[in-house]
Amino acid sequence: MADKDLRKHSKLVVDGVEQAPSRAMLRAVGFEDKDFKKPQIGICSTWSMVTPCNMHINKLAEDVNKGTDEAGGKGIIYNVLTISDGISMGTEGMKYSLVSREVIADSVETVSGCMGHDAIISIGGCDKNMPGLLMGMARLNRPSIFIYGGTIQPGPNHTNVVSVFEAVGGHAAGKVSDIELKQIEDTAIPGPGSCGGMYTANTMASAIEAMGMSLPNSSAQDAISPEKENDCISAGEAIMQLLEKDIKPSDIMTRAAFENAIKVTIALGGSTNAVLHLLAMAHTIGVELELDDFTRLGKDIPMLADLKPSGKYLMSELIKIGGIQPLMKMMLDAGMLDGSCMTVTGKTLAENLENVAPYPEGQDIIRPFDNPIKKDSHLRVLRGNLAPGGSVAKITGKEGLSFTGTARVFESEEDSLKGVLDGTVKEGDVLVIRYEGPKGAPGMREMLSPTSAIMGKGMGNDVALITDGRFSGGSHGFVVGHVTPEAAEGGPIAIVQDGDKISIDAEANTVNLELSDAEIEKRLAQWQKPAPRYKRGVLAKYAAHVTSASEGAVTDKGL
Repeated sequence: MADKDLRKHSKLVVDGVEQAPSRAMLRAVGFEDKDFKKPQIGICSTWSMVTPCNMHINKLAEDVNKGTDEAGGKGIIYNVLTISDGISMGTEGMKYSLVSREVIADSVETVSGCMGHDAIISIGGCDKNMPGLLMGMARLNRPSIFIYGGTIQPGPNHTNVVSVFEAVGGHAAGKVSDIELKQIEDTAIPGPGSCGGMYTANTMASAIEAMGMSLPNSSAQDAISPEKENDCISAGEAIMQLLEKDIKPSDIMTRAAFENAIKVTIALGGSTNAVLHLLAMAHTIGVELELDDFTRLGKDIPMLADLKPSGKYLMSELIKIGGIQPLMKMMLDAGMLDGSCMTVTGKTLAENLENVAPYPEGQDIIRPFDNPIKKDSHLRVLRGNLAPGGSVAKITGKEGLSFTGTARVFESEEDSLKGVLDGTVKEGDVLVIRYEGPKGAPGMREMLSPTSAIMGKGMGNDVALITDGRFSGGSHGFVVGHVTPEAAEGGPIAIVQDGDKISIDAEANTVNLELSDAEIEKRLAQWQKPAPRYKRGVLAKYAAHVTSASEGAVTDKGL
């Protein structure tokens, strides 16, 4: 490696007499003469004390830096922002959540692009920063590795963050006392790490590993563990190998790799947010991926993982039996995955999985193919006169496969939560929450508060919910999100009225407003576009540029 100059980008910053000022400034942050001859590795940390998901990542970044320096590179740690969905959920602040994905991608591109980093290792914890980091690395297309910050430990009695949200609904129904609610609040989140079920964070970590952009097992390690420390140190050696072989994200994030990621997400019962993020990541790297690809690929992939929110187990329990590697080996052997895909190990997926041991006998977290939780995908792309541009539902079958009910319309998430908690929402209702789309909110808030309140009140089998917003990976029940066109763009969801009948069929993949075409056209003709909610700042910029949910809600398409 010493005979080959791996400094494709950093040498432009540090070589030559004219770059003496650059070297002088780098000396102040710890560079010595020998370091200027080493490839510079940008170590992108999402450390922050705003959320337990990321509160430990500063230590992980230091481990990555150690591994990088020991392998012959020169690590340079820098930070990008993160926000907390769980803390901002149900408030105006949640509008910034999906926006943060774009800001993070912009930040990675800006910092590593400006500083001439030859390669990038990024470490993410909360769910938006993971696709944001991947998108930033994909834009620069330099040798890159993603590291997952790891999952949290459960609280007492198998509790986690969703337990707290659902306890709020239970409290409103009189099923959870003040003392019980306080006890769950105090103990459900005991320390560092991402939310413990197969919610969006663990979904995206698993998808990214299946895609080949993480080292094996990175998605299935506790946040505080020797395994996670080793994962970080090992990334240093791996990034040097990628530099040597000039393996870039575009060599790994191929169409076949995205299909592998989708199939593993389905088998795990992952979050609907994976649809949004994988579409955005594919757009960024230049891979053609469409909403209906999730339907096509899901026909032959069973849901096998009995994981929360709809299932029994937490990620920490999946970790103990081997994580997702044995699942991927099962799927590869069954012909469901493309083993020829390149990964950040410098080996193919099949080579990585060659010696992976099967799950231990007697475990029931991951079902066998002949006894799935659901025989095909739980991620359903629904179309119809209520969502002509498509919508996304997470239907495991436990909620039933169809629902017909009476519309109960709310113009915001806050109003819908009040309606659930105060008893306005009744059995047989279809909650319609609109003006929560990418442009309308703006920012496409997650509806975890109302869905959890519904479950907590014991109405999960008796109420459905439709929105042009989206759902947390912790949401479950008969829920349909990502409705496009959104209300703010004049989609049919904008003209639904209280008392209208709505039919949802997760086998026929349809969602329809039971009105005549003439009545729908009449209402649409009378609809008036609302004024933008924000006229300055990041939310205004986002609303002006963001595409529909069916296109991944990206902000750089057509610029």
